[in-house]
Amino acid sequence: MSTITTAQQNTRSTRAAARKPVWVHGLGATVVASAVVTVLAVVASAAGVSFETASGTIPLAGYAQLTALFSLIGVAMAAVMARVARHPRRTFVVTTVVLTVASLVPDVTFGFDAASAVVLMLMHVVAAAIVIPVLARRLAQ
Repeated sequence: MSTITTAQQNTRSTRAAARKPVWVHGLGATVVASAVVTVLAVVASAAGVSFETASGTIPLAGYAQLTALFSLIGVAMAAVMARVARHPRRTFVVTTVVLTVASLVPDVTFGFDAASAVVLMLMHVVAAAIVIPVLARRLAQ
């Protein structure tokens, strides 16, 4: 009997989660991605990665701020695509993957050393890997 009750509760909580707007899930994913990227920056800095260019070092708060900014842009894109795209999930995933790849270009062209560029690119991919699936799951196929 307890198994049936637990299964019913899980189904209800899944339905309740599905009813939440895409932006609610996006905000949660944004917070997680910002925290993870900031931790990666701290760990990389402790390991000797400099994140320096001719114009200076990236401040620690900058990782969280920029991750949050671009994640929230993704949340807005998902909300718009949910309303106007014929195939919202596919459109969102293709668009965000292309934008993620495009986001790697500055890491190579801004004058970072190799280690800094690789870690920065990894951070972009990690943030995308956190945010994109959360939002995509909330969009219609």
